[in-house]
Amino acid sequence: MAGFPSIVPTLLYRDAKAAIRQLTEAFGFTQVAVYEGEDGTVMHAELSYGNGAVMLGSKGRGGLFDKAMADGGPVGVYVVVDDVDAHHRRAAEHGTEIVMEPTDQDYGSRDYMARDAEGNIWSFGTYAPQV
Repeated sequence: MAGFPSIVPTLLYRDAKAAIRQLTEAFGFTQVAVYEGEDGTVMHAELSYGNGAVMLGSKGRGGLFDKAMADGGPVGVYVVVDDVDAHHRRAAEHGTEIVMEPTDQDYGSRDYMARDAEGNIWSFGTYAPQV
């Protein structure tokens, strides 16, 4: 399917609205869609970054995926960025916990790691896997 990512990480958050704010404000994602239940629970959201995307929703909303993810721990997501240092500054300015400062890697990438408000690790770097 040309024009669409083939792999899209999907995460559940206790506070999905706060996660959307952090991902858009601190990490530069673009909000594509947010669907809420009558009580304001985020049933499904889609955020994009470059040619990739992440889907997320609220924990405890019911359904098979929510039940299957109930015991899931934090996840790690890697995002390719052009300017690691500028991206890092933006995240830090928004109070995001930085796990690893921007670092030049032996394999030629420059990376940093951050932890979101619910413990997921987001790595941002210049290494772009070839597919």
